[in-house]
This record gives sequence, structure tokens and C-alpha cells, in this order.
Amino acid sequence: MEENREQRQDLLMDLLPQVSSQLRGSLGNIHGALNHLLPPEKLEGDLSAQQHTAILWQSYYRVLRVVNNLSAAPLLMEETPFEKENIELVEWLSDLCRQAQPLAELKGVALSFRTEVRSHIAAIHRGHLERLVWNLLSNALKFTDKGGSICVELVCGDGQLTLKVSDTGCGISSQLQDTIFDRYRHTERMDPLPHGLGLGLPLCRCIAQRHGGRLLLQSEEGRGTTVLVSLPDVRQHPDVMRDNPFHYAGGFQPVLMELSDALPHQAYLPQYLDE
Repeated sequence: MEENREQRQDLLMDLLPQVSSQLRGSLGNIHGALNHLLPPEKLEGDLSAQQHTAILWQSYYRVLRVVNNLSAAPLLMEETPFEKENIELVEWLSDLCRQAQPLAELKGVALSFRTEVRSHIAAIHRGHLERLVWNLLSNALKFTDKGGSICVELVCGDGQLTLKVSDTGCGISSQLQDTIFDRYRHTERMDPLPHGLGLGLPLCRCIAQRHGGRLLLQSEEGRGTTVLVSLPDVRQHPDVMRDNPFHYAGGFQPVLMELSDALPHQAYLPQYLDE
């Protein structure tokens, strides 16, 4: 048993980052070639070419998203707390939702953000918590059909921050919930394309835990899913706020990458790629 655990650790810590690094280099070449061969001005007026190019761009972003998750996989084998900094959470979360809203509308899904506080500063690891939010939004959008809704909510109180992502989608069966946080170890239960490798929720839970918090999932088949992320409401001292943007390599639309396996290919038409 211990030997198997060490083998998994070697795979996550050593091999996967090397694989993702090599893939990232090739994807950079693909990105440059697509821009050169299929610029928007060449596609103007040719609806068929635009549709086929949109499928190419979506496929590019989907592979890039998998590569980013492979790069983050070593997080699953570590337990040390993250270094954190003070961030204004209301503005930050509402901005993420604003980026995703027009893309959710393309699928016919309403996305909203709500909170009862006008502003709130707390210490988080911005890059990792942003990955958590995008993963939860991607899952919610992926499994919510046209006419449904997704709500992101921030609740502050009693020394805790609670981030809630709720959807009106298809929900998760009780059988799948048993292995929802380690599906990447159960290849026989791997979701078909484009649903990924099953790393998203395990990474989200790990990110919550390394913030000193926890992640809970409530779901009923046919009645939607709610994910609750509870984090300590603390600040760093001295009270320093730094600009620490999400670092993204391989294009100019990180939201198109993060939601790539949940969107229709029309989201990758020239008018959206250029925004």
C-alpha cells in the first residue's frame, strides 16, 4: 500500500509537470500558427470557416486547460498552508463572475453573484483560489442546461468566509458522489470527453484545505448541486495588499480557457476571441 502511494506521488510530483511543460510548448506553437493562418480578417463573411475555426480554438483551449490542471496536480500531494495576502474579495469575485456572465448567456444559463457586504478584505492565495472558483463555475455550467441558473454567493461572519456556488443542473448521483474527490484514480469511471480528468474537484478541496478551510458538496440527482467552501476570515499583518494577477500562458482570454469544456463552440467565434 505504501509503495503504491509513493508511486502515485512520484507520478504527480515528477512526471506530470514534465509532460505538461512539453505540451505547453507545443500549444504555444499551435496558438501562433492559428493566429497566423486564421486571423479574423480572413474569416470575415465566411460563416462556415468561422464555425470550423471556432471548433479549433475551443479544442486548443480545452487541451490547455487540461495541461494547467496537470501542472497543478502536485498540489494534491502537499499539505503545507499557502502563503496568503490581503485581497478585497467582493470586487475580486464580482469581476470573475462578470467575465463569465456573457459566456454563460451563450448557453442560455443565468449567472449571478450576490453578497450582503459591500466590501471585505481577507487573506487568501489569489492564484489558487481563483483556480478553485473557475473550476466550480466550469462544473456548474457544464451540467446546467439552457434555462437554468448558477449563483455565486459570498457570506462573511463568525470568523468564517463561505463561498457558495449553486446550480440548477442535473445533480450528481449517489454512486458517483462516493468517488467524486478521487475519480482520477478510478479510470473505469472517467467521464467521457470533454469532461476532463477528474482533477478539478480534488484540486478545489485541496486548495480549500491548504487555506485552513474545507469544501463540502451537496447534490441530488435531477435537482442541482451546491458547493460550499468555508475559509478562515483572517488578515495578514502588516496589512499589505499587493497586485497579484492570475498568471496565464497561451492566449489572451483566460476565461475562455477555464470554461472551455462547458461552453458551446460558438463562444470561440472571432467576436468573442477579440474581446
